[in-house]
Amino acid sequence: MSTGFRVGGDVYDNFMGRYSTVLAPLFADFVGVSPGMRALDVGAGTGALAAELLSRGVSVAAADPSPEFVTVLRERFPKLEVEKAPAESLPFGTGVFDVALAQLVVAFMADAPAAVAEMARVARRVAVCMWGIAEVDMFAAIDRTAEALGSTREGEPRRYRTPQELQDLLAPHGEVESAELDVTAGYGDFDEFWRALGGLVGPAGRWLASLDGDQRELAHDQLFREFGSPQGPFELNARAFAAAVTPA
Repeated sequence: MSTGFRVGGDVYDNFMGRYSTVLAPLFADFVGVSPGMRALDVGAGTGALAAELLSRGVSVAAADPSPEFVTVLRERFPKLEVEKAPAESLPFGTGVFDVALAQLVVAFMADAPAAVAEMARVARRVAVCMWGIAEVDMFAAIDRTAEALGSTREGEPRRYRTPQELQDLLAPHGEVESAELDVTAGYGDFDEFWRALGGLVGPAGRWLASLDGDQRELAHDQLFREFGSPQGPFELNARAFAAAVTPA
């Protein structure tokens, strides 16, 4: 797992939580989650999706390979069944869940087809969603900034970021349903955004960490311009692509 996800829960939430918490209900609606179901949150992170599922009267278990995130999940949800495990090797019995969901993690899986096969083994319905790149204001602006600085974005996982890739990933397990899920996140000002990015979470954080002091100053100024030089509160949009399948 990337060191970009070996971070504390508050650091992760400050960067991505403002997006993932508003995405979770849209994803759950798309999947058709309803009270009384038993659900598995795969790559549960700090629990944005788990919290949404629990609020719907769902019996939830969670799995994540990050020891930091597992600790956060156990602290935030003391009654939740939490396993430290990668998606490719889920420690659950066959067919014990109504649905297995993976929110914003499939691009970071070591072997996504194997992980989806595991999800299909343990659940009667499988669903994934993943941010696009160009469709996410923040990521697109970082890409443009990196290009302007002549810096590289090596190691950024770009697979499973399009509807077709997700379709192909789930297609071996049945007829795939798909959707586009749009969310908006707000910032009090640009400094709040810069502090969140400075938590060095995920590929964006890895890119920032690769810059020297002068390059960081240039990146700060370029990103400020990319967002229209906001002098106060501003919002960024993001689109996730979702896919689900009910294996035969």
